[in-house]
Formats: sequence, C-alpha cells, structure tokens
Amino acid sequence: MISDKPHHLRQQYDVVVTGAGPAGMAAAIGASEAGAAHVLIIDREREAGGILQQCIHQGFGMHHFGEELTGPEYAQRFLAQVEAHGIDIITDTFVDVARSDKTLKLMSAHEGVRVISAGAVVLATGARERTRGAIRLPGTRPSGIYTAGVAQRFVNMLGCLPGTRAVILGSGDIGLIMARRLALEGVEVVGVYEIMPHPNGLNRNIVHCLHDFDIPLHLSTTVVEVHGRDRLESVTVAPVDDQRVPIMAQAAQIPCDTLLLAIGLIPERELADGLRLRMDTVTGGPLVSSTMETSQDGIYACGNGVHIHDLVDFVTQESLLAGHSAGDSLFGRRPPVDNVRMIPGENVVSCVPHTISTDREHTVYLRVRRALDKCAIRFGEIYEKKLRYVFPAETVTVRLTPRFLARFPGGALRIDILPRQGARGDEEAA
Repeated sequence: MISDKPHHLRQQYDVVVTGAGPAGMAAAIGASEAGAAHVLIIDREREAGGILQQCIHQGFGMHHFGEELTGPEYAQRFLAQVEAHGIDIITDTFVDVARSDKTLKLMSAHEGVRVISAGAVVLATGARERTRGAIRLPGTRPSGIYTAGVAQRFVNMLGCLPGTRAVILGSGDIGLIMARRLALEGVEVVGVYEIMPHPNGLNRNIVHCLHDFDIPLHLSTTVVEVHGRDRLESVTVAPVDDQRVPIMAQAAQIPCDTLLLAIGLIPERELADGLRLRMDTVTGGPLVSSTMETSQDGIYACGNGVHIHDLVDFVTQESLLAGHSAGDSLFGRRPPVDNVRMIPGENVVSCVPHTISTDREHTVYLRVRRALDKCAIRFGEIYEKKLRYVFPAETVTVRLTPRFLARFPGGALRIDILPRQGARGDEEAA
C-alpha cells in the first residue's frame, strides 16, 4: 500500500483527480502518461482503492488484464502503477468546494483546510447506493435493514454477520454477490425479490450466486412492508402487476431478521452540482464529450460518477481516456470539437459519451430498456449490426471507427436497438 499522503502537498497541480477508486486511479495514470508532471488524487476514505477493497470475490480484470482477479488484487495493480508514476495521493480528505476556475478547497485532519489549484480536474467520485428512503418502503424502523454494500463491508472487512435469516430486495450485482457470500457464511438466504420482470444483475451472477446455491429469484415481486420494533422480525412481499403496483391479495409475510437493499446505484454528484455542470437526467451524471470533458472547460468526469457501469474494466477504459484527455489539454493537444450529438432511440435508455467527432475512433456505452434476443443495433439509416441479445443489466459496448463515421456528415445520430429484421451492413463499427 502506498503512502496515504504526499510528503509535501503542492499549491498547484497539473491535474487533480477527486476519488481514489478504480476510476480515479486510472484517470491519474492516464494524465501522467499524457505528460502531466504533477498529479494529485484525493479520497475521503482512509485507504485508496474504493469499493474494490471490499469486493473479495473474483471477476475483475478479464478485459483489462486478461485474467480474473479479486477486487483488492485489481486495486493493488493500479496502486502500484500510481506509485510508479510518482502520483501524489492524499486520503481521509474531503473536497469541500470545487470551482470552475479549477481551485479546490480541501479539509483533512492532517492538513487542515487547504486551497489548491489545478490545470485540469477529473471528477471520479463514484456512486452511492439507493436507500430505503429512495423507495419509501413502508413499515417500522427496526435494526437489521442494510444496503447490500454496507453488509458487504461488514462481512468482508469487519468480520461481522448482519443476521441469520436474510431477504434481499433487488437483484443488483452487489445483492446477488452478497446472497452467495451470506450463504457461504451459513446465513439462510430466503430469496431475492425483484420488482422488475427481469434481473438487474449480470447473468453470470444469477447463475453463480443464486442458481449454484439454490437461492430463489422472485421476479415481478417486491417488499411492501417491514415489521419489527427493535429488530427486524419479518417482511411482507407481494407480486406486482404490469404497472408495478403490488397485488396485496397475494401478499405473504416472511420471517427474517435481515433485509438487504440492492436497489441500484446513483452517481455521486455533489461536486458536479456545485460546479453547475450540465447533467443527464437519465444517468444522473454529467453530460460528457468524446474526451470525457464536461460542460466546463478543463473539468472531466468518468466512471460511475457519470453513468453506472456493470464491469470495472469498462470504468478503467473510460477513465484512462478522461485522464489522457485532461493531460493533453495542458499542452494544447485538443482534438477537433465534437460534431455529432448522440440520441438514444427505441429501446435505448442512455448513451455515453453524449457527443462524438467524426474524425476519430470512439467507444460508446449503451443501456437498453428491455431484453431482446436476435436483435440489431441501428445507427440512423446508415448502419445496422446484428446482436445476439441485449439485457438491461448489461452494457452494450460499441466501437465506432472513423471509416464508419465518415459516412455521417454530423448533426444528430439516433441509436435504436430493435428486433432483427434482416440485419445488414459490415462489421467495421464494432
């Protein structure tokens, strides 16, 4: 583990990165590789690495490293690179204010209140979990109700079991992984209840975390009430109709002492809001260009703080780009202004980046509304590519080449993912 603070905190840095998770570390490395001499990473936790430190399961790194790693192993590889690049890192420190002139006010126990400035800033603030209040879950307020990430920290880092009989609300990946983790520790996992008609986690986690442990997954079903005075005693679950309204006539009460909430992540946007960045109302994160620059010049954003990813490898890929772009901007190496606005169309919820340029290659990340088999992705009227399937929980990643984009003069490019109707076109875009 590298030192938690630089020997001397500088007044001026070339690039400052807020967040020392996978996005922040990759962005800092990208900035250093682009030529930034003085790079600083700031994180509010006591140790760098972010959420990776508590993810002791395997499944990280297949795309980036070509091998399967645990979360701490993945983090440690990047921490070693951060140290090799001579990047400063300061932990247990809060960024109180970030301004559009790229000055930041920091607060920490060991440095007090400091104001530093940067040539470029990268927001790599990650995401937070939705809590009980986000879904207005009725009932009493007993102990025993946790977000899945908090329960993961209790078990994996503090060695504490949250209870003995658990219900999991939501089929997000952390919830699925915790279903397996609790089962391995001897906790009885009654089931996973998902209000949507489809799971919200990766298919591999459905198989390895639920099917392999005979943990039932109940789709189109939700928790409608919690019961208990001091400690959770039971929950009431009910199926929902097509409008996701509970069918109370079919409700059932399930005894349990633990309820884990795996109901989604939300980008951390306090700094982005303070900077008055233009935001995407769908993803909850800032609007970004093809270089991951926000609506404020010299301020970049990446990772789950922009949009929620399903794989940390995609976070790394996107964040390296953001860091490289921030570093390049210091030397005036800016690509031509984006001339294409990406428009999510049929069955496409979101698209990042929000604008691209026709003169260079881009990786585009898409999320879909509903699952489809034997479908096709269509870019306007000029290109269509076959896809085996799409699934709301999994990112659709498409690589657009200059050769393909040369067919498009600019303006707005609509993206649709539709049932296949004789998909046409070559394979050059992806």
